[in-house]
Amino acid sequence: MYELLKRAVDLVGAAVLLVLLSPLLAAIAIAVRVKMGTPVLFRQLRPGRHGEPFTMVKFRTMADAHDRDGAPLPDSARLTVLGRFLRRTSLDELPELLNVLAGEMSLVGPRPLLIEYLPRYNPEQRRRHDVLPGITGWAQVNGRNALSWDEKFALDTWYVDHRSLRLDFEILGRTLREVVAGHGVSAPDHDTMEPFRGCTP
Repeated sequence: MYELLKRAVDLVGAAVLLVLLSPLLAAIAIAVRVKMGTPVLFRQLRPGRHGEPFTMVKFRTMADAHDRDGAPLPDSARLTVLGRFLRRTSLDELPELLNVLAGEMSLVGPRPLLIEYLPRYNPEQRRRHDVLPGITGWAQVNGRNALSWDEKFALDTWYVDHRSLRLDFEILGRTLREVVAGHGVSAPDHDTMEPFRGCTP
């Protein structure tokens, strides 16, 4: 029953938000097009439930800049002023509402990370993929990128074990407060979060 109700909340919530936020989405798309060119949306394969890959969509936040040898510059050099603003306010995540409508994501769940991280998880950390990934989650309202990877994964698996509609609505409410406050957008000395290189021994 929980899964059916959660899916209903996802469908209604994503549809309503897309309609209400359509002027904002259009304004962001125009700003990204003017400041960074095309494409406006950033698409990347991410692991979904049970690790199955899907294409996640976000607003683009980085310029297409390369060094003299043609290699992409580091993220810190490609992240634009507009991109930093979109990340700080989490507005770059809004297109993921389309992933929610498609059933690839939920409004609430562990954040979908990089495909390359999959073989680096230990069995406990891998349990974060027992549920749909979310636009926001328990780790995002308890420190976000200011957390260590171990702390973040522990919060993700705690959510898997304790998930409920009541908890989901609590997370959604707390997400609004965290976004307004701009807490935990970046890890220390990183523009977002340092790469996950494997579990701590």
